[in-house]
Amino acid sequence: MTRQHTVIDGVDVYWEQGPAPMIATLTFGCGVRDESFRTLGVTHLIEHLAMSTLPRLHHEHNATVGIEVTRFFATGRPAQLVDFIAAVCEALSDLPLSRIEKEAGVLTAEGSAVCHPTAGVLLARRYGIAGPGLAPWDGPGYDQLPAEAVTTHAAKFFTRGNAVLTLTGPPPEGLRLPLPDGPRMVHEPTPSLLTDGPQWLAEEVPCIGMSLRGPSVSPVDALGLQVLSHRLTEVARKEKGLSYGIDGDRANADPSTTDRFVWVDAREGQEAEVASILWNTARELATSGPTQEELDHELAGFREMVEDPRFVDGDLDEFARSVLLGEPYRSPAEWLEAIAAATPAHVAAALAESLRTALIVVPSEVRLELSDLDGKPVPLGGCATPEWQPQGRVFKPSLLARAMSAAARGARLHLTADGVALIDGGDRHFVRFADVVGVLAQNGSRTVFGRSGCLVPVDSDLFAGIEPVIAAVDAHVDPGLVFPPSAFAS
Repeated sequence: MTRQHTVIDGVDVYWEQGPAPMIATLTFGCGVRDESFRTLGVTHLIEHLAMSTLPRLHHEHNATVGIEVTRFFATGRPAQLVDFIAAVCEALSDLPLSRIEKEAGVLTAEGSAVCHPTAGVLLARRYGIAGPGLAPWDGPGYDQLPAEAVTTHAAKFFTRGNAVLTLTGPPPEGLRLPLPDGPRMVHEPTPSLLTDGPQWLAEEVPCIGMSLRGPSVSPVDALGLQVLSHRLTEVARKEKGLSYGIDGDRANADPSTTDRFVWVDAREGQEAEVASILWNTARELATSGPTQEELDHELAGFREMVEDPRFVDGDLDEFARSVLLGEPYRSPAEWLEAIAAATPAHVAAALAESLRTALIVVPSEVRLELSDLDGKPVPLGGCATPEWQPQGRVFKPSLLARAMSAAARGARLHLTADGVALIDGGDRHFVRFADVVGVLAQNGSRTVFGRSGCLVPVDSDLFAGIEPVIAAVDAHVDPGLVFPPSAFAS
């Protein structure tokens, strides 16, 4: 049966017949990328506030917040789904703001993330503290979100125009979607802060990972990542016994561009070896391409997946994304056709192109020596610090700090006409006042977070006589971006 469309209470409703029990998914074109550093977590808080109003239910139901969309979904009898959808919409129309403090504590205890932590770090390095790059950050904390930020965000994004309901069956009798009025949102693209070719990063991550930037809907690119994951399983896990889990995901910076991820865990002490296997396996695929047997295997697997009657719900989710976010959409039949037409040369060419955008990340203590497709060394990258030469007034660590720490002896804090900078050994971090996204104010100190992903600690325990720096930060930064430490901070 083909996909059907209707409009109920101003909300687009799409349905296609799937197996019982019925699944209903209310999707909003809103996720973490629509927040700011100062309001990080507000979408998740809204989701929790809405779900907290539901009575005890005896059917499967839940909600998730991702980078690009938020979903409320349930499985059950049609009458149960009617009640669930109506209750969620009514709660979003009149959020129980008195529960903010309690739900902030619940969310802190939950400690969930919108993506794998390794993927989050890769996004933050590519995009800085904005859009998808917000994914790994905690922000000020759930208890630092004012009620006004909650109501403003809900009124902007959780509206009938910015929602799509999908059903694995015809709309049940009595279905209502009493959401507030509002338009479908247009999401501004988040530009990449990196312009050079492949880089590797040493960060606080749980495992090795790689991101590749390319077209948002590209069966050939997706096919290349599938073959890469299969080869990594064969080499890193089965042949060498260095790894257990290989997985991946994606995140879209705009309707036409996506980051595709693959991450690989490693036995302790073998991280550099596994990272080399990841990179060299990808290089080999980009040079020689997969075998026809590998492509045939992936085609058979995809055909088996889409022929499963339960696939209807997943396809409806993808279609809802395309409607809300303006992303290209291909039907399962179109994906099958494109995968069947892909040749080893097509996959190699697509992978070679995307490898020029590659970011590889390893745990902070690991060091790598990698070569790109042209045989040149892959450089060590970092945060995209704006161009800056040491200048302005210089502040050194106190005598006590220098006596206690060799690292402190080389640290220097600079106050310039337009920002603050830190030289810490070989690392340089510079945040212009115009690019500040948040300032943590604590015990006479400030931590300044910059759009590029840099942060500069203006620490009174480390640097002597920094009152002029604190005064400059307070004078130049919007007071709305300044926040105290979270009461839940460890």
